[in-house]
Amino acid sequence: MTLATPHSTPSAADLDAARLLLARLGVSPADLLTATTQHAPAPTFAEYIPVVRDAVGAGTRRVYGSYWNKITEQWGDRRLDEPTPSEIYHLAEHLKSNVTVRRNGRGGRGATEHLIAALRCLYRHAEDDGHLTAADNPARKVAKPRRLPSTRRAVPDTRLADINHVAATTGNDPALDALLLRLHTETACRRGGALALRPVDLDPDQCLIRLREKGETVRWQPVSPTLMTYLQQHGEQRGAPADGQLLRYTDGHPITARRYDHLWARIGRHLPWVSTQQISTHWLRHTTLTWVERNFGYAVARAYAGHTDNSGNAATTATYVRASLPEIAAALAALTGEPHPLATNPAAPPNRSLGPR
Repeated sequence: MTLATPHSTPSAADLDAARLLLARLGVSPADLLTATTQHAPAPTFAEYIPVVRDAVGAGTRRVYGSYWNKITEQWGDRRLDEPTPSEIYHLAEHLKSNVTVRRNGRGGRGATEHLIAALRCLYRHAEDDGHLTAADNPARKVAKPRRLPSTRRAVPDTRLADINHVAATTGNDPALDALLLRLHTETACRRGGALALRPVDLDPDQCLIRLREKGETVRWQPVSPTLMTYLQQHGEQRGAPADGQLLRYTDGHPITARRYDHLWARIGRHLPWVSTQQISTHWLRHTTLTWVERNFGYAVARAYAGHTDNSGNAATTATYVRASLPEIAAALAALTGEPHPLATNPAAPPNRSLGPR
């Protein structure tokens, strides 16, 4: 049988063959016109959110978990393909109007952004699992609120010295708190990177530590010989196993993010401006990276921060001006006033108060 091309008129023989085939299959031409593809109904939010929760990493669960709980409370019995973009906007406004008011709050914009991001993550998995198509994904059609500029900035030298002094002279474990502040000031690492640090991540010969941070990024970051000595002594004195968490309390239990909360609350009681401005560990990252950028340029500051995103024109330029590890070490040597084994340039005078030597 010769099949007709899409633009030709089928012959009588072709039509007879098609009728014979349909008759043998028990299908009428009317069935072809009215038949629709049958799909299993989409799961409900209450059924599918646990599936996604188990499929994502711990960091994603921590950020989106509370928002998935709120979605389950509001839409638990509804199927994934039922809500419309307008209903997502309505849910976001409901959440925004009922958000817990904090002193550093910004009108619920962060809650709205995280809710939409949590829904996008949920629906992206639903697309991958075949529960709906990209065209049917309502979260794709909902825009996130425009992110406002951060209120964080670099802390002046004298005030950074005051913060370090309070941390090292108050509280129930000043040695731990002083070590935390020095670690974050030298490396500009995030809290997650510090909490994930293990004794096996220390390279004392080259004065490097391995940081594992958000987005499953891993990098080697230079530290001063003084900080390396403190980190090694801390792990040995507090019984940190080689492949376990390094930073621990005096009783040997690993610290959590709560230690940071208590630390900054205590510093704020001694230094009211810390509480008023809601200064936190991330301000130390701004402080260090601002100094590095001013003194060593954008490329070194970007590498010092561990930024690896490839979005935007700046990232395209960074492909050609990528800084090397020795350049980062040179910036650190200037920051701390201590020679570093990997630094290729002589250190400039120190410009930061990094706590007791």
